Amino acid sequence: MTTLHERFWPRGLPRAVPVPQTSLSHNLAVSAARFPDKPAFIFYDNPVRYGRLLAEVEAMAGYLQQHCGVRKGDRVLLFSQSCPQLAIAYYAILRADAMVVPLNAMSTADELRQVAEDSGARVAFVAQELFAQVDPMRSMLDHVLVHRYGDYLTAPASVPVPEWLLAAPLPLPDDTQVVRWHEALAAACSPRPATAGPDDLCVLPFTSGTTGRPKGCVHTHGSMMAAIWSAALWRGLHAETVFLGVAPMFHLLGMQNGMNLPILLGATVVIAPRWDRDFAGAMLGRYRVTAWTVPPAALVDFFANPDVERYDLSSLTLITGGGGAVPEAVAQHLRARFGLTLNEAYGMTETASFLHCNPLHRPKLQCLGVPTFGVDTRIVDPETLRELPVGEAGEIVTRGAQIMREYWRNPEATRQAFVEIGGQRFLRTGDLGHQDEDGYFFLRDRLKRMINVAGFKVWPAEVETWLYEHPAVLEACVVGVADARQGEAVKALVRLRPEAQGQLSEQGLIDWARERMAVYKAPRTVAFVDGFPRSATGKILWRELG
Repeated sequence: MTTLHERFWPRGLPRAVPVPQTSLSHNLAVSAARFPDKPAFIFYDNPVRYGRLLAEVEAMAGYLQQHCGVRKGDRVLLFSQSCPQLAIAYYAILRADAMVVPLNAMSTADELRQVAEDSGARVAFVAQELFAQVDPMRSMLDHVLVHRYGDYLTAPASVPVPEWLLAAPLPLPDDTQVVRWHEALAAACSPRPATAGPDDLCVLPFTSGTTGRPKGCVHTHGSMMAAIWSAALWRGLHAETVFLGVAPMFHLLGMQNGMNLPILLGATVVIAPRWDRDFAGAMLGRYRVTAWTVPPAALVDFFANPDVERYDLSSLTLITGGGGAVPEAVAQHLRARFGLTLNEAYGMTETASFLHCNPLHRPKLQCLGVPTFGVDTRIVDPETLRELPVGEAGEIVTRGAQIMREYWRNPEATRQAFVEIGGQRFLRTGDLGHQDEDGYFFLRDRLKRMINVAGFKVWPAEVETWLYEHPAVLEACVVGVADARQGEAVKALVRLRPEAQGQLSEQGLIDWARERMAVYKAPRTVAFVDGFPRSATGKILWRELG
């Protein structure tokens, strides 16, 4: 284990911190007691204050227990875009001592069925526009609670509200199994005393990891709390921080940074249900947003806007990324044009999001930062598990309080994911990286993503970094394709900036690349595309390209 990075540790902070031995739902109770009249969430200029938030969480938790039979440890599905009801349902499930199973709002009916089967959930919260995907699997569920976004939009907004948010109530089956949100709240049930502690089950997000069938990551209140407690201390966040929540709350990035962390602090979040750069720009100035966690694709889109200068960014003190690397050219543009430094970090669904982070006073571009409080991360040989010296690339393995307990009911996947080194249990991230002479960690690529060109290893992330240097390139994704002579060849799929359309040819970009990188690394073929398939946090789904 290296300690090189400790020379640059944030002043005034210890190397390890004790994590509160309480639950996430306890955080809400504390913040509501402190700030009952303060907005917890602002949804198109409609505030949901902490006092109301807690009251509705309590009522919904009581309904889950008394009418839906939810007991400690039960799993409950949550299927919605970001909105106040998602947060209320999330905390109601926790207040009922149950476990949240968050679902990507883009999930298909087959994906929903698979998660429902694996988790064993018998109760679901569903946004009304997504009910059609749940309806075919109602035989697997005992109760479905349906919410409508527009119910929390009672006052006029200063910005246009998308029509899908204001949709009228949809007809639902005349069945006691299906209950509308307001009817459940109107029952005014009171929950039993909370019993969940740090070691109890909290959230079960499903991830496909590197390959195969989605796996549930078992997180406790303790592992989730360790991540948000550490993030707050590391980044100097507090109750007066105003967050802009554009990352979806059903994903760990948005869940932790746009919901759990602000509630821990008693802070305010401006909610964006879907990415809209004009909405984001308007909200940054209107609510004097100070902290913004934004997926890389959204950040690229926001600052590619030719009208970005008209937005008031003067209140922003912290922009954090997540879900992928931010192109160096974008980070440099932020600093040069707006005086903003991107605080890059590193985490996974398996690590409750926050794991590594760049020190605020000494960041490095395109860097995973350093291990934060109590985190032990190493670079090892993927086959021998021998720790490798500074500068040498290997697999990133890590341990810390925020690491998941296991994969849900999947002992074989759990066995493959964890290794023992020196008597300690480490998570194998599947990421290839290295440390520099200062002890900062850098990502090379996914181990599974390597392209073998006639025996030479090519890491797509390195080639993508080069491509971003071209002024016409807005986004790039590099993949390996079969090649009869070399085994594999490098192919680049590129999205051009609007002003560069028709100004650059595929061969022109290939020639440019060959002048800047080894011939085996330079793309043999280039295809211009209008967009990319993406995950919930904006990651390009490279496996779907070729």
